[in-house]
Amino acid sequence: MIFIPHIFRLIFFMCGLAFLHPGIGLATQNRNPETRTDSQPGQSFKIAGTVVNANTGTPLAQARISIARAKDPGKFTSIVTSEDGHFEFSQLAAGKYTLQGAKRGFISAAYEQHEQFSTAIVTGPDFSTENLLLRLTPMAIITGHVFDEFGDPVRNANIYLFQERHTGGGSRIVRMAFSISDDRGFYDIALLRPGNYYLSVATKPWYAVHSVTALDPALDVAYPVTFYDGATEADRATRIELNGGDRLQIDIHLNPVPALHIFFRIPENGPDPQNQFTVPTLQKSVFDSPELVQPEGTRQVAPGLYELFGIPPGRYTTRIKNSGSGQLEQSTDLDITRDGQDLNDTRGEPLGSLKLSFRLPGDETLPKQYTVGLQDSGRRFVGFRRGDSSGQVAFEDLAPGKYAILILSATKQLSVVRTTSPSSDSPGHDVTITPGTALELTASLAVGIVNIEGIVKKKDRPLAGIMVALVPKNPEAHIELFRRDQSDFDGTFLLQGVIPGSYTIVAVEDAWGFEWLQPGALARYVQHGQNLIVGNLMLGTVHLPDPVEVQPH
Repeated sequence: MIFIPHIFRLIFFMCGLAFLHPGIGLATQNRNPETRTDSQPGQSFKIAGTVVNANTGTPLAQARISIARAKDPGKFTSIVTSEDGHFEFSQLAAGKYTLQGAKRGFISAAYEQHEQFSTAIVTGPDFSTENLLLRLTPMAIITGHVFDEFGDPVRNANIYLFQERHTGGGSRIVRMAFSISDDRGFYDIALLRPGNYYLSVATKPWYAVHSVTALDPALDVAYPVTFYDGATEADRATRIELNGGDRLQIDIHLNPVPALHIFFRIPENGPDPQNQFTVPTLQKSVFDSPELVQPEGTRQVAPGLYELFGIPPGRYTTRIKNSGSGQLEQSTDLDITRDGQDLNDTRGEPLGSLKLSFRLPGDETLPKQYTVGLQDSGRRFVGFRRGDSSGQVAFEDLAPGKYAILILSATKQLSVVRTTSPSSDSPGHDVTITPGTALELTASLAVGIVNIEGIVKKKDRPLAGIMVALVPKNPEAHIELFRRDQSDFDGTFLLQGVIPGSYTIVAVEDAWGFEWLQPGALARYVQHGQNLIVGNLMLGTVHLPDPVEVQPH
């Protein structure tokens, strides 16, 4: 197992575990996960092979290759490949080693890397490590131009690139790159991995005028957010399939639409004597993220009546203050399609707030720094807060609904196992926000401090590169309890920082990119896996006495 540390994922902390094997009792603890070999004193070994282009198989010269002992990754040795792509590290002791490669124009990668996992090389008399193949994928690039309705280039347009990600057992589309067009309307986004992408452009017509006096309607226009192939809503956007080494040119043509003017009201004798107020905010759902939409401006058109102008038609979420109570309200999936719509006529629910106080068991202390996230029922994160040793964080302006409380730390593996308030006590990490409620909860945390190691086999033969997953009960509701690894050269794996609970461990072949968080997707694998119980008092590293049988995907 090698974990690639520069990619930080919420769902799968690489952490440890202890376990109780059904009917056997606590397994023998083994605090040294380094592979044991039967090499003779003074015997040395090699790690050697060829670096190739993953697309063509062509050897790559001048690639930098690095190895390090798996138990001491900070101390590494590097060489540069020869003209035929060959590399060789000699005089190595028996043990586990990381192997990574990098070359300009290619995506840096470890040996057999999948997502943030890779396979460690094991040296010893029983392993052939002198003819390895390290594959590097060439980077891709997307370039193009932004044109207006006259075919002229648009400068200073904002170009956003969204990526479809299938890591961690789920599928999400998230923003991952940004560019601005130059005076030729040109943009480029480089250093891209193979995958599926979406492209959008947001900008304003340079000639647009939104004045209320002597206005030419032809000038009161706006450009809607426009995706590749002309769609103006994310759910109709065309997917861009990008392969390693591709150089795609994608031009975007913008077409103006009449800009809408919408209204909102505040009491003439409002609470602020200086007549200051909060302007309603507009958000647009772009795939799995809400994007803030900035109107051209705001102006008062009559006592207590205000206008937002320069808004393209479309589907929005709007947040405004209730004119009577002063509470924020939210209206979801609001279609703004006609001029003169009044936001006060929309029906919304008062938003709520959540204040959390975290509590650890026993003498455990909170990390100095950690992050708390709230995830809605669609597994979208609606907010993050940075926590400290005080153990208190607060979320404001939350839409009514059910949320999961997830906590991230680089030093401890933590999970919310219970929430309590003066009026309730609930197991798990879920919390329900009701309209207009200011909720205060104490969140009890569990800490993962033990590891589990074992070996995967297929017909009694160890296999490398297999995805090993520790699956909690009710997996769709507890994704933060998953632990994964990729089996090493000798078929071994190490899972770390597992939270106490009941699990099933499975090993699945060719499962990288598999959307196993879909309801029921794991059921057929779980029924053939090994059941484990992680106790509250378990410590250290324990070893599975039986191999985990590899299942086909």
